[in-house]
Amino acid sequence: MNEADAAGQGEVRVDVWLWAARFFKTRSLAKQAIVGGHVDVNDAGCKPARTLHVGDRLRVTRGEERLEIEVLGLSERRGPASVAQTLYRESEASRKVREDARMQRRMIGAAAPPKRPDKQARRELRRLKDSG
Repeated sequence: MNEADAAGQGEVRVDVWLWAARFFKTRSLAKQAIVGGHVDVNDAGCKPARTLHVGDRLRVTRGEERLEIEVLGLSERRGPASVAQTLYRESEASRKVREDARMQRRMIGAAAPPKRPDKQARRELRRLKDSG
């Protein structure tokens, strides 16, 4: 972060900030998400070049995940994940919904039918059937 970003006086493009905060792997993916309507700034749609300020609220949709975050810091550079996490704060409601969805996916996965038998298991089944 440079001095302007640290003081909270700077402005950063939304697509650059989403990339720097590690919401998307590339800036191009961030831009596609914004153009596709998956990112809202202060409850309104936006364009990739819109400037972002400290205190803005973002709603980001990635696949099945929906994140509601508040911008705490600005950065144009992608750094370590520990630094990126200090740039925003996720709302408690958003965090709870994501955790519930993850638990639900985990429960559905646990109830999934068993996998097909591998080669060794098929041979064992054949042996059992032939011996009986």
